[in-house]
Amino acid sequence: MLPEDCLSIILSCTSPEDALRASLVSSCFRSASDSDLVWERFLPSDYAEIVSNSVTPLMFCSKKELFQCLSDSVLIDGGNKVFKLEKSSGKKCYILSAKELSITWSSNPLYWSWISMAESRFCRVAVLRTTDWLEIGGKIRTKMLTPNTTYGAYLIMKISERAYGLDLMASEITLEVGNQVCSSNVFLKHGEGSKEMGNLGHKKEGSVREREDGWMEVELGEFYSGEKDEQVKMSLMEVKGCHLKGGLLIEGIEFRPKH
Repeated sequence: MLPEDCLSIILSCTSPEDALRASLVSSCFRSASDSDLVWERFLPSDYAEIVSNSVTPLMFCSKKELFQCLSDSVLIDGGNKVFKLEKSSGKKCYILSAKELSITWSSNPLYWSWISMAESRFCRVAVLRTTDWLEIGGKIRTKMLTPNTTYGAYLIMKISERAYGLDLMASEITLEVGNQVCSSNVFLKHGEGSKEMGNLGHKKEGSVREREDGWMEVELGEFYSGEKDEQVKMSLMEVKGCHLKGGLLIEGIEFRPKH
């Protein structure tokens, strides 16, 4: 007996997942849950900027269709970033391409090469040819992300069959927000292992994990995106060993909510 607008307001206070479930209750609920009033609340406040930065124009006739477009991977900022909304919650996810990262000597073709891969989201990935100094860093500001959310940062990578030297010594992974630092060690090799992050200088062992998209990932750390805008820095490095290493492919760093 509630007016449809009232139903829409109520549904807008839930989540995208709940709104989709409610649409199955009845035609009245379906009409209310499809309302722009509902899906406007699920879109990020800067959605217009994200749409304008999309490499490929997004086609949509309603806010719900726009949400569905953004819940698929959208290439933005000249093809150097991927943006995505988490379907269940509407929280933001980003992937920074390897071009957006700081990779020591990546511009020198003796050490790194840049190639196209059909399975990559980006036009180029970085391939380590050989080096004795492995250092990869990235950064993001929390204002780009969903407030009041715990995020994980993940290095997206592959290890080629001809890789060498990557697992002779552990790489150090760190994540820094203000004066808070978490650190961990990881051996870059195939296979699963324990995954624990150490806070405030404590070091524990990390692992390389398989992803559903065919890539592998290493968690660089987790952080809380609050109301205040802060810069988050993360890195993976192995600079203590003097041996050569090669065969590492870097696609980028992903930031996604942790549950």
